[in-house]
Amino acid sequence: MTHHRPSRTALFIALLLVFLITGRTAAEEPPQTQTHKADPPSFEQSEAHTMTLAELRRKYSDTFKFRGPRTKEVALTFDDVPDPRFTQQILRVLKSKQVHATFFIVGNRARKHPDLVKAIKKNGHAIGNHSYSHPLLKKMSLADFQQQILKTERIVFRLTGIRPKLIRPPYGEINEEQVKWAKQNGYKIVNWNVDSLDWKGIGKEEVKHNVLSQTGPGSIILQHAGGGIGTDLSGTIAALPDIIDELKSRGYQFVTVPELLNTSEGKTTASSIQR
Repeated sequence: MTHHRPSRTALFIALLLVFLITGRTAAEEPPQTQTHKADPPSFEQSEAHTMTLAELRRKYSDTFKFRGPRTKEVALTFDDVPDPRFTQQILRVLKSKQVHATFFIVGNRARKHPDLVKAIKKNGHAIGNHSYSHPLLKKMSLADFQQQILKTERIVFRLTGIRPKLIRPPYGEINEEQVKWAKQNGYKIVNWNVDSLDWKGIGKEEVKHNVLSQTGPGSIILQHAGGGIGTDLSGTIAALPDIIDELKSRGYQFVTVPELLNTSEGKTTASSIQR
C-alpha cells in the first residue's frame, strides 16, 4: 500500500488553522484576577468612613440622646448662654409661664456674665455644658476636647456648685473618640429632635411653626438665648409664650432635660483626663 506524504501547502494550512483556533480561545478567556493584600485606607478614606451622628446614637444609645421617652413631656433647651441681650428676657417669660427649661452654658461667656449663670440656677432651671469657646468639637483632638469641657465645668461648678452631666456639642457635632470619653466619665451627650432655627434671626411666626410642627412626645426642643455679634433672637422671645401655651393646650408637660431622661443634672466627681 502506497503512503502519500502531505504536501508543504497542506502542512502550512493545517498549522495556520491550529494557530487561529488556539489564539482565539486564549483571547476569549477572561484575564486572571490577581489577589493581593489591600493597602491601608488613606487619611481621606478614613475620614469618609467616620461614623455619622445617627450611627453614634445607635452605638452609644445610653450616652448619646436626642429625645426622651415617648410620653406627654417635652423639654425646652436654650443654647449659647449667658447673653445679657437675650437671656434675662427668656428667663422672664419662663418665670411668667411657670416653666423650667435647660440652659447650655458657654464657658467664656459664663466668665464674663457670672450673675446670669447664677440667675439661671436660682430660677430653678437645669444647666448643661456647651463647651468653653463654641468650636466645632469633632475636628479637635481628644485633649483639646477635654479642655473645652472641663474648663467650662470648673467655671459652672464655681458659680453654681454643679458639675454639669449634660454636654451639648456646638452645632450638634461630635466624634466617636469624644463620645467614648464622655461615656467613661459619666456624661450624657444631648442633642435635639426639634430645631427652631431661631439662630437665623427669623420672626415670631416662623419660630412658632418650626417648633409646633415638629414637637411630639418626648421632644427636646432647640432654641437660643444667646448668640454672636448681630444675632437677633427677638423672634424667639416673642414666640415663646405662644409655644408654651399651645403645647400646654395639647396636653404636654414641660420638664428639664435631666427630668425627661431620668438622670441627674450634675456629676458627683470631677472627670479624669486620659492622655
